[in-house]
Amino acid sequence: MDRVALRGLKAHGHHGVFPREREEGQTFIVDLVLGLDTRPAAADDDLAKTVHYGIVAEEVVAVVQGEPVDLVETLAERIAQVCLKHEVVQQVEVCVHKPDAPITVPFDDVTVTITRSRV
Repeated sequence: MDRVALRGLKAHGHHGVFPREREEGQTFIVDLVLGLDTRPAAADDDLAKTVHYGIVAEEVVAVVQGEPVDLVETLAERIAQVCLKHEVVQQVEVCVHKPDAPITVPFDDVTVTITRSRV
């Protein structure tokens, strides 16, 4: 399976279990790896036969900016489902970064990574 990756998609969302997270929101960063067969697109040099990563990026940002959820896990699942709506995408790995998570000790990042497929 071939892979198309999008790294570092940034969007402001209001996800989290604490009132401050819901009220003020914070930046979330999303990395995607889309699994698909790129051979048909490459053979015909045809965008219609692959995934349009620009559209995927816009859809993912809309999910992050959309309806708030408590858990990053839920956000990652919603993003995966949006990606799998693209017919050529057979598998997706979603990594959601929450670099401003409300943690009381020094840290660099919090991530949740999931893999989903049609199978």
